[in-house]
Amino acid sequence: MPYFMDRHDLADMTAEQVAAAHVRDLEVQGKHGVQFITYWFDAQRQHAFCLATGPDKEAVDAAHREAHGLVATQVIEVDEAAVLHFLGAFMQHAAGEPYVETAFRAILFTDLEGSTALTQKLGDADAMSVLRRHDEIVRSALAATGGTEVKHTGDGVMASFRSVAGAIEAAVLIQRELAVAEKNGLMPLGVRIGIAAGEPVTERDDLFGTAVQLASRLSSRAAARSILVTSAVRELATGKGFLFGAPRTVRLKGFDQPVSAAEVIWQQANSS
Repeated sequence: MPYFMDRHDLADMTAEQVAAAHVRDLEVQGKHGVQFITYWFDAQRQHAFCLATGPDKEAVDAAHREAHGLVATQVIEVDEAAVLHFLGAFMQHAAGEPYVETAFRAILFTDLEGSTALTQKLGDADAMSVLRRHDEIVRSALAATGGTEVKHTGDGVMASFRSVAGAIEAAVLIQRELAVAEKNGLMPLGVRIGIAAGEPVTERDDLFGTAVQLASRLSSRAAARSILVTSAVRELATGKGFLFGAPRTVRLKGFDQPVSAAEVIWQQANSS
């Protein structure tokens, strides 16, 4: 049975009201061959996202329509493993228990500079040693900051975070540890990091489609040993103790319009 995630754009709803709507979904789901697994509700943004299994999008929509009339603005088919990677383990809540849990995530990409030529320069064994050192540093940083590794890209790692502060903190930690390794002669090339953020269901009908593309392109566009983030990430990190360079616009492959971005001054981040 396929998995579906839908998005609801709400107005002035409370956690109690959303929880009650979910209970009504559970009461009628069997009639439509649907099972509602969990939901995320962001009270500040007034967005709700439901994860369900069912025969098709129409069945999920019909269950919502009968239960409470809060029809989703968008429904997309998703892979269960992808949802787990991006959003983490499903939280278990008692039916009808009001809670607020945002589905908003920050996405981080690392990219080893010059990785293509690394094997020719160092040989297979030494090149793999460099990659393993990168992986160890990145995974240690993720463990320390609550990040989730989504996948290994071959010359970098893609990760998901529940907050932009966590993503930036991880990026700073990664660059600092890489700098130590480079100083000790253990890392012969720099790493670029890009961070973007967004919600799971986008206009591109993909799970975190725009945020993933932005973060990936930013990591490719960033200079070696730097962290490049979107203006939205910069704004959401206001007051968190991070320092940023001046905002600038960058041209990114796959995006028609220039993107506003800024570098994290990681050598001094969290110093104030």
